[in-house]
Amino acid sequence: MAADETARTYASDLTDEEWRLLEFVIPVKTGKGRGRGRPRTLDMRQVLNALFYLTRTGCQWAYIPRSYPNRNSVRYSYDTWREDGTWQRINDILRKEVRLSEERDPDPSAAIIDSQSVKTTEMGGPRGYDAGKKVNGRKRHIVVDTLGLLLLVMVHRADIQDRDGACALLQKRSEVMTRLQRVWADGGYAGFLVTWAKRAYNWTLEIVKRSDDMQGFVVLPRRWVVERTFAWLCRNRRLSKDYEKLPTSSETVVYLASIRLLIRRLAQAP
Repeated sequence: MAADETARTYASDLTDEEWRLLEFVIPVKTGKGRGRGRPRTLDMRQVLNALFYLTRTGCQWAYIPRSYPNRNSVRYSYDTWREDGTWQRINDILRKEVRLSEERDPDPSAAIIDSQSVKTTEMGGPRGYDAGKKVNGRKRHIVVDTLGLLLLVMVHRADIQDRDGACALLQKRSEVMTRLQRVWADGGYAGFLVTWAKRAYNWTLEIVKRSDDMQGFVVLPRRWVVERTFAWLCRNRRLSKDYEKLPTSSETVVYLASIRLLIRRLAQAP
């Protein structure tokens, strides 16, 4: 067995090459507040392996295998980095590296937005009924670039209309969207959002509609990219439903799934 494989207990674990690429973006200290706190003694590769195992298999926190660090220590990193935005920062760095490997500008000039309604569980937290999808739960709103790589995610009640959810999501825009000029979306985003995006950020929001004469499954221009991203993300069983109490925790699981995809893609890049 190759040395790279001997350190892996489960298929979701990082390979040596993946860890080498990921290690440099991991904060070097614990504690709330960047650059503060005591030096870390915890094996962060194993902490991340535990989180990737949780995301991929959909197990409960109490069922994380004992070969990983104590689940309370794993949960501490998960919660702390959720609150200070570390998971999004890691995703941003890795996405830029993937775009560079594809000979693209690190920051995209075009993006696609869409939502996915999923059921919630007995964990509680905010939820609502999506009458269109007939789902009682939450919506995952994501923005991706033209490669299908995650830019932003927001989770909210499923009864919030797509236009309103998109408006809140796009207001979270950060440095990753400084070059953005065009956004594609489906018919659910038509209306005031088009004029709002133009007025607020000078973005062209283009609605890609399904024509009336289309029957059955049809691949629609641009929209298929974000649908593929949802398919990639939902290979992780933790995303089969929304198992989290807090919407911010739901967003963290999406970022974890995206980070795992990005680091695998980087490791395979020439």
